Amino acid sequence: MAESETTEPSRVRPALVVVNGASLDAAQGARGDKRVAVSFSRPELNVIFKLYGAKVAQGEWRDYAIDFTPAKAVFSIFRRASEAPLYRIEKDPALSRRQGAYAVIAATGLVLRRGHDLSRVVRVLDRALRLVGAE
Repeated sequence: MAESETTEPSRVRPALVVVNGASLDAAQGARGDKRVAVSFSRPELNVIFKLYGAKVAQGEWRDYAIDFTPAKAVFSIFRRASEAPLYRIEKDPALSRRQGAYAVIAATGLVLRRGHDLSRVVRVLDRALRLVGAE
């Protein structure tokens, strides 16, 4: 049996090529495509995980996923791992000069808030619900 037949396709990783300090997979390097995936910086992740940790402690959220594509970075928040995400926090640099690079999007696709400052944008998820008393 050949080696390629015994290795599961999901476990095979493409070779990495470093171009100007950015790593690209071998297919991108061969094509000359220099687009690198958009990602969250450490301060941006600190803002996101501070909110995420508080919501996990309250028992509202249980899982997350992070996706990096050449167009945008997405932090998806789940109540359970098997469901669709409750919210998505997206960073889209193409919109940074217009509406702002950051957006919080609900499960229905509704944009809850968009802006230039991530900490102000994610505040829409941090609002505490208040009990309204009947008088």
